[in-house]
Amino acid sequence: MKNYESFLAGKLEEYVTYRKNLGYSKKALRHGLNDFDRYLKEQNAGWDDIQPSFFLQLRANIQKNPNTVNKILSAVRGFFNFLIRQGIYIHNPLQDIPPLPERYFIPFVFSPEETERLLQAISNRLRKTKKDFLTDVAMYLATLLMARCGMRISEPVRLLLTHYRADDGTIYIEKTKFRKDRLIPLPISVMTEIENYLSVRKSLLPHDQNPYLLAGKDQEGLHGRYVRALFHQRVKDIGLAGSKQTVGNVTFGYPTPHSLRHSFAINTLKHIKDRGESTQHALPVLAAYMGHRKYQYTHAYLKVSDAKHVAGLIAFSKSQLDVV
Repeated sequence: MKNYESFLAGKLEEYVTYRKNLGYSKKALRHGLNDFDRYLKEQNAGWDDIQPSFFLQLRANIQKNPNTVNKILSAVRGFFNFLIRQGIYIHNPLQDIPPLPERYFIPFVFSPEETERLLQAISNRLRKTKKDFLTDVAMYLATLLMARCGMRISEPVRLLLTHYRADDGTIYIEKTKFRKDRLIPLPISVMTEIENYLSVRKSLLPHDQNPYLLAGKDQEGLHGRYVRALFHQRVKDIGLAGSKQTVGNVTFGYPTPHSLRHSFAINTLKHIKDRGESTQHALPVLAAYMGHRKYQYTHAYLKVSDAKHVAGLIAFSKSQLDVV
């Protein structure tokens, strides 16, 4: 990982280590601080330059999405709070720097019918050759777990055989985003698919020693990039491929593997609402199932009710711009 190079390099490293020791992931933090460090170096800045006006200029000069710029400012603001606690600063130079107006992001949402079409398209194109069949089925199951259990793409490809518990129909997901572990129940249909796969795998590879639940090549797990490539090809096959659209200050996403996770949450909440039950009461349970650190993060899915709602929002946003 690239080292910091500005006059604040030592303090920046110290702050990242401090945050890491508190249990926070340092990856996202480093991204924000890297941009700050690079800007300091480009401006040949020193201690005397660290004034509010310097950060107003930084905010204006970073050519990135306003949401990203605000994340950078947030990371730097936290860094200066750290320096205040060390007695190096009395006041945070960013305390009065307002954030940029952010763009709203609305993810692509698969309807239940579109999810079925995608899974069927993957299933229909499984290669039947001995060297490819098990890998193709494993990639299908990775997609199935994202669609049916709301997993992130990194989660199914890292599962070990020991994480699957056939006796009680659960899967143990270990140390993913937010460094959280969780044990989730599997739908019976998903469990049946996994059992079928493991049975075929055992018959084709009786001496198999691969420790991963979804086996890749050479005793390794699947590579996420292959699952991602398969996803995009099959999305294209069923006519859902598209590009990101920005209408005013709203960005509408295109289909990605993570869209399956969004769709799982949104369609689950819609199903609960259609049954006449409280979505608010369901949020903490859904948050735990999906591995959110706070159930407020799951609350964001209430902004969109289903795939038709997203399509309506796009049409409405475009019509409003035409009126203006």
